[in-house]
Amino acid sequence: MNIFQTIKARNKLIRAFKEGGIYKSIGNDERKIYPKIHQIPDDKYDYYVFTLPNGVDPKILKKKFYVFQQFFGKNIILDGEFKQFKLSVKNTTLIDKVNYDYQQIHQIIQREKIIIPIVCGMSEKGDLKIYDATNSPNLLIYGEPGSGKSSILHAILTTLIQCYKPNQIEFYLADFKMSELNLYEGVEHVKSVSYLDKEFGQALSHLRKELTIRGKLLKYYRVRHINKLQNDHKPPYIILCVDEFVMIRDENIMAELLQIASLGRAYGIYLILSVQRPSHKIISTDVRGLLSVRMGFRTVDRRNAMIGETPGSETIPKKGYEGTFFLKMDELEQLRSPYLDEDQTENLISKFKKDDWKNHNYKINSPVDRPGESKQKVLTEKDVFYDVDY
Repeated sequence: MNIFQTIKARNKLIRAFKEGGIYKSIGNDERKIYPKIHQIPDDKYDYYVFTLPNGVDPKILKKKFYVFQQFFGKNIILDGEFKQFKLSVKNTTLIDKVNYDYQQIHQIIQREKIIIPIVCGMSEKGDLKIYDATNSPNLLIYGEPGSGKSSILHAILTTLIQCYKPNQIEFYLADFKMSELNLYEGVEHVKSVSYLDKEFGQALSHLRKELTIRGKLLKYYRVRHINKLQNDHKPPYIILCVDEFVMIRDENIMAELLQIASLGRAYGIYLILSVQRPSHKIISTDVRGLLSVRMGFRTVDRRNAMIGETPGSETIPKKGYEGTFFLKMDELEQLRSPYLDEDQTENLISKFKKDDWKNHNYKINSPVDRPGESKQKVLTEKDVFYDVDY
């Protein structure tokens, strides 16, 4: 890019600031201070980087987003939070279809020493991204039906089942649509599959008691995370996964879910929430504060994309882009998730199923005695799940 193209690109963004009223006025003459531009698109970068003047409300960028679209086109992504923002000017990239390959995934897990692997997808550079939930414990997945949301959920759960033995990781699943997670019934790792609020509330009560036990364990050994415990005293990791959590109608159950999520990181409890359409009512300030990672598949409109904080997911085309999503962690990144349908999932997890498996059939105990605790009654299924018949 030559000097004239550089000036032209810079002036184009400044004009957008002017038309959108994105500036700070000072003095009696209302002198205007525009955002400071640090980076413009060139041969190496395809985005702008700018910072707002102190005192300018960052919400104005969301309100005036249409102005940026008028200047730069519909397919743009504006990412940032308080002061510094990144404006990407490019179309959604078509990444080749990615097939689920556990051997490839396992190699990456071993090479990068990932403890709780969360499979994401392939970048346009051909890199398969897998992050460690130990550092980013709570995940929100959202997107329209058919966008790839179910497939990534199966890829994540199936990978974790294959990575760990049943005494090393436990799954507590809630499927309020009664259509996505029922195929995990019978898997030895899975301790609970709930379909109704009442069932799920009982599972959460169990986990609350487990939090207390693990808290005493950490206190006794004077460590801050269960990973610091020796293997013979370390309780299993717990994955709490809720599909269509918008269908939780009981406010007490929702409050308990959020409390477990807020305390779970140190205790080895990791939360995965899934929903079709994010809204302010569903993703409240409390929920947003707990969710460190977002996967935004194709959304109905920009409003849903902005609520989920993956601007641009509303521009993902339907045809040919199945599984394409925006991953929001430190930065916003476009990926395409591995394809894994229900039949493939069923085939992969079939070897982990037991004929005598019973839903909600577990006890609050550990393979070893937990020092620092007084003798405590071992709670059975009947103690925790009050609707169980014997």
